[in-house]
Amino acid sequence: MDKLIIEGGKPLKGEVKISGSKNAALPIMAATLLTDEPCVIRNVPRLRDTMTMGKLLISLGKDVDFNNNTAVIKPKGKLGHVAEYEIVATMRGSFCVLGPLLSKLRKAKVSLPGGCVIGIRPVDLHLKGLSALGAKIDIANGFVNARVRQLKGNNIYLGGVSGSSVLATANVMMAATLAKGVTIIESAACEPEIADLAKFLVAMGAKIKGIGSPHLKITGVAKLKGTNYRIIPDRIESGTYMIMAAATRSTITLRQGSFNHLIALVDKLSEVGTKVYQEKGLIKIQPKKIIKPVSMTTHPYPGFPTDLQAQFMALMTLANGVSLIIDKVYPDRFIHISELNRMGAHIRREGLSAIVEGVRNLYGAPVMASDLRASAALIIAGLAAKGRTEIHRIYHLERGYENLDEKLCALGASVWREKTS
Repeated sequence: MDKLIIEGGKPLKGEVKISGSKNAALPIMAATLLTDEPCVIRNVPRLRDTMTMGKLLISLGKDVDFNNNTAVIKPKGKLGHVAEYEIVATMRGSFCVLGPLLSKLRKAKVSLPGGCVIGIRPVDLHLKGLSALGAKIDIANGFVNARVRQLKGNNIYLGGVSGSSVLATANVMMAATLAKGVTIIESAACEPEIADLAKFLVAMGAKIKGIGSPHLKITGVAKLKGTNYRIIPDRIESGTYMIMAAATRSTITLRQGSFNHLIALVDKLSEVGTKVYQEKGLIKIQPKKIIKPVSMTTHPYPGFPTDLQAQFMALMTLANGVSLIIDKVYPDRFIHISELNRMGAHIRREGLSAIVEGVRNLYGAPVMASDLRASAALIIAGLAAKGRTEIHRIYHLERGYENLDEKLCALGASVWREKTS
């Protein structure tokens, strides 16, 4: 197992290319189960999660070929309906095969994904939506078993306690594409990744209106065809580099990044004192030396993304004052606090809030990554800190950041991997 070593305190400079969106790639890859024709998906990031989804599709009877950042997914024999625990348990996003399998085969058996270190994320909205389409569902021995003679369109409300569910919207929307009649999804997730999935389905021949809004209208069709499609850039990777530039007081440029999908972050960074703007198709980040304290609350899109909360907290540890951070999407997503405090941060949790008292400097220390975005927060802190930081369990990073250490080195960071003893 590798650990990441960072010699902090060095400003970054140059240009970094943003990879394709992981959170768009996973459901789009799952959507290929809806067709018997080949699909070519471009700009797929080579990550542990996309490779896992490829393995799952292969186990279900697809042929998956990755060439650089292009995935060619073709039928190979009879399609299976069972998504086994050994694969689904390693990645929650793989649960989105439930909708397309049920719609295509009229039966599906998919392992429950379970919880994770950032809190339990139930699948009740997934099951509610598919049941409304006519599926008979039971849960036994850790599997969701779903059957239906014919999915039928219906009016479905998918709002939950913490807002709309991205993955439930994906599952129900994919299932509805081959259902009989019209499906209306109210309180659908509006995230760009859901819009990208909808556009992919339309390219396959689906009929979907209201893309990008909380009101989706899906008119079922008899079959879907193969297509050639390019995935959107990863807005969370883009946002991570924006925050990284602000924390290290570095001027950098993002190529093929997401700007319009990150207006909430751009707004908060402007309050911090960091200028983010577009110029000739590139995104420029120009921070100031003094980091102003800013309070922030996460919300579903177009609000501030929960997937950037940990990174933004790392930035606020260096602010000239006190900040308040509230995560209303995943209130338990504060495991990174203790590790940031090991580096000299002053953060305390009070209920759903984290109170961050800015310090003059962070200092390198051995720390442990608990999840994907917490890992990114520790990297930001390590780059800004004085001295050497050792980040253990960096396999989390490989789930969501393509070639991160290589990209950081290209920006001038002193970063390398070492084997743990």
